Amino acid sequence: MKTTRLASAIALVAALLFPHRAFPQSVRDPGVRPGPINGQPGATATSPLALPSVEANSPTGSLEFFQNGLGRFQAVETVTNSANVGLGPRFNMNQCSACHAQPTVGGTGPETNPQFAAIANGIVAGSTNTIPSFITANGPTREARFPFFLNSSVPNGGVEDLFTVSGLPGAGSCSLEQPNFAGATEANDIIFRIPTPVFGAGLIENIDDSTLIAVQQSAASNSFGISGTFNHNGNDGTIARFGWKAQNKSLELFAGEAYNVEMGISNEIFPQDRPLPEEDQQGSGLPPNCLNLGGIGYPEDTTNFAPTVRSSDSFAQNASIPSDVVMFAMFMRLLAPPIPSTSYPGVSSRSIATGGALFSEIGCATCHTPTINSTQPSDFTSSLGKAPVNAFSDIEIHHMGTGLADNVSQGGAGGDQFRTAPLWGLGQRIFFLHDGRTTNLLTVIQDHASSGSEATTVEENFESLSPGQQQELLNFLRSL
Repeated sequence: MKTTRLASAIALVAALLFPHRAFPQSVRDPGVRPGPINGQPGATATSPLALPSVEANSPTGSLEFFQNGLGRFQAVETVTNSANVGLGPRFNMNQCSACHAQPTVGGTGPETNPQFAAIANGIVAGSTNTIPSFITANGPTREARFPFFLNSSVPNGGVEDLFTVSGLPGAGSCSLEQPNFAGATEANDIIFRIPTPVFGAGLIENIDDSTLIAVQQSAASNSFGISGTFNHNGNDGTIARFGWKAQNKSLELFAGEAYNVEMGISNEIFPQDRPLPEEDQQGSGLPPNCLNLGGIGYPEDTTNFAPTVRSSDSFAQNASIPSDVVMFAMFMRLLAPPIPSTSYPGVSSRSIATGGALFSEIGCATCHTPTINSTQPSDFTSSLGKAPVNAFSDIEIHHMGTGLADNVSQGGAGGDQFRTAPLWGLGQRIFFLHDGRTTNLLTVIQDHASSGSEATTVEENFESLSPGQQQELLNFLRSL
């Protein structure tokens, strides 16, 4: 493809124009921080904590809704014959928490790739799928997109689901081929995204637009060449804030899209089964024998008009009425943010404090705003209202240059623009950047510099630090 070959040539020129010096061997990423999960004593690998007011069950019933949402987030979806009917016809995984697992439910991809295990170990039994080359046992959990339709310069950018339900119980005669991943890889026409953590998402959702605009204006006179903008919702024009390109306005929209795109489950926000971009372009859509596989009609996820009460929980009826999408959103909304560590094994509080000061001094905090004060009053629960948001993000989209560009546009975000990734919880993440290309924070910092990147000056400032200062900044990042 001429377009992707040109992109590769530009990236090569950028690498020559912006060479990275080799860091001293003494400077290293401390790695995944030990200690309490998300810095929260009491959290476990499968039981994250709710906001403090929700843990105290205020208002009454809020803790039930959080726990119900957490349970649904961990439910395994099937094609038919289950309470969770609707998987497919195409999907990337069959369980929300499988992909959002590190360091606990609600996070990002774990060290052991659940997508690889689902096929290699027969968890998705009877499927006719093969494992794409970019899905490995201990690599990042990924979704794939083709920036352009193969053998053309026509923009694509839609998600190309990894797997199909063909051969699974309940799929019947539905026979679908996986996308042409080998051809896209050969044509250099494939990009990846990894799951974004959703800790503290309710706080981000509850920042009013005027506060975000004020943060933007306060950083406008910076000397680092940084000038972000916002992605706006196409319906009401307000600032969107979720997803790698801040393409989704609200948590319900974010949940509804993921349910439909990542699992193939239609819902009250996205009521139809989703064909691949190629099936839409070719005018064929999904084959009729691949529709309504669950036999329950559309949408597959709906409000529960006749909920059941579990004998173990006399309040279960209240929280079982809303649809899965609503409860996914409620779980994310009420999920507590990570708490940074003031010290951890081998790293002192002094080192972390010094690294935090350097983080601001060299310009990182211009985009990764440490704290946004504060959220608007909340009608959900008190912890969401008038609260600081220590996310280390300005929620803006920024040009990140040819080195990180994925040539995919979403909403008002162009091919090299990405939302400033929130850094809270970074200390216990494994894979980094939008595509999970590295596990090393030094590589992350280096990759912020390329032709057209707003972060190039900041990255060069990092390279100008002494080895000891660089290490203290890395120690600070792993404390978050």
